[in-house]
Amino acid sequence: MAEGRGLATDRAALLALYELDAGGFRTLDDITAFAAQLCDAPIALVSIVEDVRQRFLARTGLDAEETPRDVSFCALAMLGDAIFVVPDATQDARFADNALVTGAPHIRFYAGAPLTDADGEPLGALCIIDTQPRADLTPLQRQGLTLLARQVMVELEGRRRDRETILQQRQDAAAVADSDRMFRTLADAMPQMVWSTLPDGYHDYYNARWYEYTGVPAGSTDGAAWNGMFHVDDQARAWDKWRQSLKSGDPYEIEYRLRHHSGEYRWTLGRALPIRDVDGHIVRWIGTCTDIHEQRLMMEEREMIAHELSHRIKNIFSVIAGLIGLSARQHPEIGDVAEDLRDRILALGRAHDFVRPHSAESAPQVGQGQGRLWGILDQIFAPYRSGQKSRILLSGDDPRIDDRSATPLALLFHELATNAAKYGGLSTAEGRIHVHIVQEGADVRIEWQETGGPTVSPSGVAGFGSRLMTLSVERQLGGRIVRDWQPDGLCLSLWIPSRSMSRAVGRA
Repeated sequence: MAEGRGLATDRAALLALYELDAGGFRTLDDITAFAAQLCDAPIALVSIVEDVRQRFLARTGLDAEETPRDVSFCALAMLGDAIFVVPDATQDARFADNALVTGAPHIRFYAGAPLTDADGEPLGALCIIDTQPRADLTPLQRQGLTLLARQVMVELEGRRRDRETILQQRQDAAAVADSDRMFRTLADAMPQMVWSTLPDGYHDYYNARWYEYTGVPAGSTDGAAWNGMFHVDDQARAWDKWRQSLKSGDPYEIEYRLRHHSGEYRWTLGRALPIRDVDGHIVRWIGTCTDIHEQRLMMEEREMIAHELSHRIKNIFSVIAGLIGLSARQHPEIGDVAEDLRDRILALGRAHDFVRPHSAESAPQVGQGQGRLWGILDQIFAPYRSGQKSRILLSGDDPRIDDRSATPLALLFHELATNAAKYGGLSTAEGRIHVHIVQEGADVRIEWQETGGPTVSPSGVAGFGSRLMTLSVERQLGGRIVRDWQPDGLCLSLWIPSRSMSRAVGRA
């Protein structure tokens, strides 16, 4: 019994896919009329067999709309693959006592073509009925009835597809509505201002936080009216940036001053990302606005403090250099040593000012290589220029540096340049130095080659300058140094880890 109820339920669910109660079977009416004419029969039916009845979706020559399943000829016809024929029902033991045989419509001859769905499930039959016995259908009538049965299934399957399409559309619409509700709820719960636009950039949504922050009426910033909420000095820049993102599809990010409901303009970070479909086409932009006014003020205050501290450090370098000069004047016997020490202190001061300028005036100008090795070398080598031409040639790469590496690099190259000026390639008018820099794996390799100077040879004892260079390269920068005393001048090779040159390289 339980299994029988399960089969009935499954069949009911199957037939429900065709929405048979909705009516609208004019095409099937035409098919039954043609089937009756084709087979020269008074009755033709499209019968759908349910669990306890058979219903006639279309009928010709019969008034009844349904009959019980237990008297249905079509319940047997639908189980086969070919046309089911009963030549004389009164002579067939299966049907001789059938109420449709003993009573109206007095079936004698029956022929039914099965109606089967795409999965092989039987639905019913297209049948013709005669009140007179027959031996069979003609071959043409068999072929025609089979084709008409297929056409019935075309109509029913089309109806099923339409139903499934409508159902899917309803489900999709419900899912979109649910997703939209969830998005709006989530957006309204966020501390950031959230907005979205159509693919062409038309702003059509702002969350509650936007209206709370700006104090403007709902809908008043739709379209392009959002730009009027920005400070007049930021409007053109923000609009140009937005146009560029719309054109390229690149993420939108910009800082601008947004009008608060108090009337104050506050610094805000605007960001937006495109949402793309499976083909990569942008279907919407989702953006946020984050109030960064306090953070920006804190950064400005911190930068001001850093500049003041840098200024004081620079003054300390100057004071120390002055004290050294004063001591040298009072003690002439230490003049040479004091001069070397003073030059080293000033070199450190230039390096510090290069990476941490204490004012806009002291900062390297655009094109002077701030944050790059060539920039600080240009500062260190400035005293060795001849007119506008430097006697020290730079070539190769220009790696990043920061405040951590600037001091040891300044000491290293100041020492090399000083020694070259005293004893090496810069001690003669024809002498030159070539510094070649190249990225070599995880290291930056620097070649220092002196030419045109006097013949030099290593001393047996490492002096203070040599020890200072070794300390700068090996201890502070974690690199290594190799000296080659060639006849034409000193050739010095350095290998310094890139991560020691700049923190940014280490993070990358």
